Amino acid sequence: QVQLVESGGGLVQAGGSLRLSCAASGRTARTYLLAWFRQAPGKDREFVIGITWNGDRTYYADSVKGRFTISRDNAKNTAYLQMNSLKPEDTAVYYCAARDTTYSDVATFYDYWGQGTQVTVSS
Repeated sequence: QVQLVESGGGLVQAGGSLRLSCAASGRTARTYLLAWFRQAPGKDREFVIGITWNGDRTYYADSVKGRFTISRDNAKNTAYLQMNSLKPEDTAVYYCAARDTTYSDVATFYDYWGQGTQVTVSS
């Protein structure tokens, strides 16, 4: 079992920055691929960004390339999502997710989820 807890959400003006954290616990948490998804009201949950267990590869949705970065510190069992140049369309609940196999951008393929953290970008 892996438990995920997100933090760092909040309200920010367009053009601003936020950093989200995802703290993972569980004996094998550090071996899991971690990803961030987001869900806006009335929309499907969508893939944002992901990172392999050892950080050697990262994956980005086109909508966030050049603005968002992901990193992880396995010593702390924590992944970070740095969001810069935020836009109102980035407003959503952001979820951390984990799976113990290869990369996927399909939410249903992930085994573990956090409770989500709200990010609101005002115009």
